Amino acid sequence: MSANEIRQIFLDFFSNKQHIIVPSAPMVVKNDPTLMFTNAGMNQFKEWFLGNTPPSHRRIADSQKCLRVSGKHNDLEEVGRDTYHHTMFEMLGNWSFGDYFKKEAISWAWELLVQVYRLDPERLYATVFEGSNKENLEADHDSLELWGAFLPREHILMGNRKDNFWEMGDTGPCGPCSEIHIDLRSDQERKQIDGASLVNNAHPLVIEIWNLVFIQYNRKTNGDLEPLPQKHVDTGMGLERLCMALQGKQSNYDTDVFQGMIQAIGNLCGKEYGVHHETDVAMRVIADHIRAISFSIADGQLPSNVKAGYVIRRILRRAVRYGYTFLSFEQPFLYKLVPTLVNEMGSAFPELNARQSLIQKVIEEEEHAFLRTLANGIRLLDSLMLTASDKKVIEGADAFMLCDTYGFPIDLTELLARERGFTIDSQAFEKELEKQKERSRNACTAEESDWVEIHPYKPTEFVGYDTTQCEAKILRYRCVKAKGKTMYQIVLNVTPFYAESGGQVGDSGSLIDPAGELIPIIDTKKENNLPIHLSETIPQNPEALFIARVDTDRRLAIAHNHTATHLLHYALRKILGNHIEQKGSLVSAESFRFDFSHYEKVDKEKLREVEHLVNRLIRQNIPCNEHRSIAIEKAQQMGAIALFGEKYGNMVRVVNFGDSTELCGGIHAVATGCIGYFKILTEGAIAAGVRRIEAVTGAAAEKIIDHIFDQLHEIRTIFNNNPNLPQAIRKMFQENDSLRQEMERALIERVQSLKEVIKSKSECINGINVMVLRDSFLPEVIRRVATALRSELTGTLFVAGYMADDKPALSVMVTDDLVAQGIHAGNIIRKAANLIQGGGGGQPFFATATGKDPNGLSLAVESIIQQATA
Repeated sequence: MSANEIRQIFLDFFSNKQHIIVPSAPMVVKNDPTLMFTNAGMNQFKEWFLGNTPPSHRRIADSQKCLRVSGKHNDLEEVGRDTYHHTMFEMLGNWSFGDYFKKEAISWAWELLVQVYRLDPERLYATVFEGSNKENLEADHDSLELWGAFLPREHILMGNRKDNFWEMGDTGPCGPCSEIHIDLRSDQERKQIDGASLVNNAHPLVIEIWNLVFIQYNRKTNGDLEPLPQKHVDTGMGLERLCMALQGKQSNYDTDVFQGMIQAIGNLCGKEYGVHHETDVAMRVIADHIRAISFSIADGQLPSNVKAGYVIRRILRRAVRYGYTFLSFEQPFLYKLVPTLVNEMGSAFPELNARQSLIQKVIEEEEHAFLRTLANGIRLLDSLMLTASDKKVIEGADAFMLCDTYGFPIDLTELLARERGFTIDSQAFEKELEKQKERSRNACTAEESDWVEIHPYKPTEFVGYDTTQCEAKILRYRCVKAKGKTMYQIVLNVTPFYAESGGQVGDSGSLIDPAGELIPIIDTKKENNLPIHLSETIPQNPEALFIARVDTDRRLAIAHNHTATHLLHYALRKILGNHIEQKGSLVSAESFRFDFSHYEKVDKEKLREVEHLVNRLIRQNIPCNEHRSIAIEKAQQMGAIALFGEKYGNMVRVVNFGDSTELCGGIHAVATGCIGYFKILTEGAIAAGVRRIEAVTGAAAEKIIDHIFDQLHEIRTIFNNNPNLPQAIRKMFQENDSLRQEMERALIERVQSLKEVIKSKSECINGINVMVLRDSFLPEVIRRVATALRSELTGTLFVAGYMADDKPALSVMVTDDLVAQGIHAGNIIRKAANLIQGGGGGQPFFATATGKDPNGLSLAVESIIQQATA
């Protein structure tokens, strides 16, 4: 069976068990501050497990795209080195929300594995929770008894809390789990060592293939467990491992999931898989990583330097690094593998087909950028090696700087250093790395108390489309401490506050109690579809009936900007073409930005056309036509445009302004005329094939226009109100260019004259020609003199002790033959700089320093001469 057949059989099996088959959620997570990526099949159902919203179906199954590279599931450095770790993987899963429980989950798992997939039952083992005296939890006797109907007792193993008690996090839903393992060793090996002794012991051929989680408790902040009112089932089976078992392979990478990609990599680099260990590891790394990179971009996450984008960039650069180091790729190559991936997985995941061009362009540009980084890193490493040539040890702090600041991988630094007889202070590097990790941990550490229930919980009703004020009760609240601040998260039964989502920032405003006490709401967020109102205080009487009031001025500014993004999207498609797709946005009260697909800079004329069209639509005062809660199929028939990377339910909201029709849950102007005026501030690239426009509307646009006219008036005044201002400015630049050329000629003459004077006063000390300059000079003059002397002479030390901008300064030049003898200008000047209460450094042949104490200049010059001639 192929991987595609294995996936389809799973989905068909559970469809026949009355499960609704749902598509995979995007791999990139939104509206959940605890996750950047989907790392388990249950992530898209967290709001149901948490009870924030009722489940739309009681039984569900799917194949979910998952990514595990950071945080608790940090598998990145293992990927490619072993046969079963991956970054991106598929999790086959079936769920019950308050419907069936252990009996059905276990019997159906056995039926599918043994009767449908026809796995050898003698190779299967099941683990069951053994209980915990510490938490007063009994063993999972129900699962033990149920497995007894299918497996001999010696194949049912009791597992501890670490392996057989699943928890969503430090708090929240949890429960015992039962893992299914398979022994894929040869018959001879199985006779020699009992498979039961290898379960959960990191044996590459005795592996877990399915985990059945029985969610029946809620973990509170104090660690106590309380039974859930409804019991749920959450199962997950890795497709890659299942393929290994069904296809009779010894490695996930030997299955058809990866072999087509590995062959494509081999064809590109001219190397064969299975010949050399290092090239095999590199091919596995690349075959794995291209999937994670491509699916992330397809789901809307572009590589960047922050958060989820940084993770994707890190994965991409790891793949490039392995190709560069072990497969001799010196030009971009990853992007050439995308068609192979689309061919193999595009039928199951159509987003790959739809985004193939974008994926390839983004990857190719990222590869070019990283190859430039590698070239710069090698030059920096060469410089560090020159500095450390005596000890042959690269300092850990320097290696960390290369890695952290310049993106130069530590293992590549180690490899290049080793080739040239250098070592790296690994202990110091690890200390720097741990400091960085500690800083990151401190930055994201948050303490959350348990929810304080005020009224029985039910999903919050949002009324903000129709009103900015309503009566509301506090259902629950909790205290959150993070970054030295204490905040309160408040959940209301009814709210007019829009919670941040879809690129639109959250509302602010206040809660007002019957006595007139005002509780400021500073922001509104969404966590697992639960609207959270943030406040620095909690009401004295949280049981009261409150007036929830939105800051209407701020809300209107946000709404007008949001409507402007729709008009801008329409105008871009109208003028540049229908290939334009929205790739993201951020809408605030002050301004907005809009990201869109386009493969070249938008020229000034086209940008002005876009701006004029938007303003024309504003002047037409087109009313907002809203279709609230209609079937997504009907919305698609209306021609509604969906947002890139968003997950939509069966029922959606459509917002229409004339010919502009989009799926959107945000707040909008009642008519386009409310926007007033629209002005584009900037347009530029943020990634390959993705552009960004930043713009303002209304009062903010007026302010920008006023500022521009104020500047223009000031410039006119400077040029005596010249009627032809551009011509006057061009004339000024031409005159400046002439003056600059005259100054350059004068400077060259000055340097030549000064150089000859210095040479005439040369003194030989211990075989070295020492030339000294003392006075007040421009640093550029000193640098040019040093450069000229270095190019003409050998065996020469040039020292300048001078005043520049009323500060003492030092410059040292050492000719190349003296550098080869071990004289290092940068090292010499550091010690001498202490005498002028300053600091400095530089290259082996030229270095500079500045300080505070001019009285030490003479001593500093003498110190340099003594060090160099000793």
